[in-house]
Amino acid sequence: MAKTHQVLTHPAPGTVVPVRTYTDEQNAKMEALREYANTQLLPESDPYYPWELRWLNKPDTIPRYMRAAKWNLEDAKRRLKGTLEWRRDFKPDLIPPDEVRIESETGKIILNGFDNEGRPILYMRPGRENTETSPRQLRHLVWCLERAKDFMPPGQESLVIIVDYKSTTLRTNPSISVARKVLNILQNHYVETLGRALVVNLPMLLNFFYKGISPFLDPVTRDKMRFNPDLLELIPKEQLDADFGGDFEYEFEPNSYWEQIVSFCKIAPDGTRLDDAASKPTEDTSDDVPVAAVAPPIETLAEEDAICREEANSTAPQGLEEISVIA
Repeated sequence: MAKTHQVLTHPAPGTVVPVRTYTDEQNAKMEALREYANTQLLPESDPYYPWELRWLNKPDTIPRYMRAAKWNLEDAKRRLKGTLEWRRDFKPDLIPPDEVRIESETGKIILNGFDNEGRPILYMRPGRENTETSPRQLRHLVWCLERAKDFMPPGQESLVIIVDYKSTTLRTNPSISVARKVLNILQNHYVETLGRALVVNLPMLLNFFYKGISPFLDPVTRDKMRFNPDLLELIPKEQLDADFGGDFEYEFEPNSYWEQIVSFCKIAPDGTRLDDAASKPTEDTSDDVPVAAVAPPIETLAEEDAICREEANSTAPQGLEEISVIA
């Protein structure tokens, strides 16, 4: 493939997203959790109410919390309530792009491409760290997690994280205290969102880092981690960055990358959505039939993203009262 600045925003053609099915008992527990969640909602007069309802109504929210709790309803209630409280304080779905844009200038976290099951890929390269430790770094990571969820095709609920330690030093590697905060957010407030965590090019010098954070990894997260795997077994060649043995010759350019992500996800300058009603539709995955991700040919992506940018430029940001709540 030729070198490109174009971000891959769709899975490879023919990608099939595995479908989850549930028993009658599990469906009943999910309905009970949904009823509980409705009792915990903010009052409608609260400015954040539409966003909280929007998140609760997403088709993956309730199932993810029930699975994370291993179908223990009381534990699921506790987990869900904790995340509701965190989201009200952090407001992850309302982070203005310009607040965290500086953190993206070196490409230390890049959202680009999909694995064999349609999971978006989030590349993390600690060696490209460009800022001092601050709350903004954490908000940038959360912003990227939210965008990865925007990238997910219908039926997909998780992402892949590839951590590349090439050129990472003790100075650029995150501290254990920062890693603990990241794990807390990922494990407690993005439950069942990590599909795989793939660590590559880990130098012996940094083995102590993983020993340091190991006590804070829950067993589910630990089971999803793999060190120096064959990435081509997990990711289509045309979707995998050439730095890791794929055919995708992506060249990072900060302005182009940022504009494509903001445009595709329809993020307004204040963090709201430019056209929430036009967001991609969700599908009912209750039937035991595999859902094929909608994936146009690679050569059409540039044209499609150009259309998205044109639409974004011609659409005025909407106020909260104008945004329709969607699943």
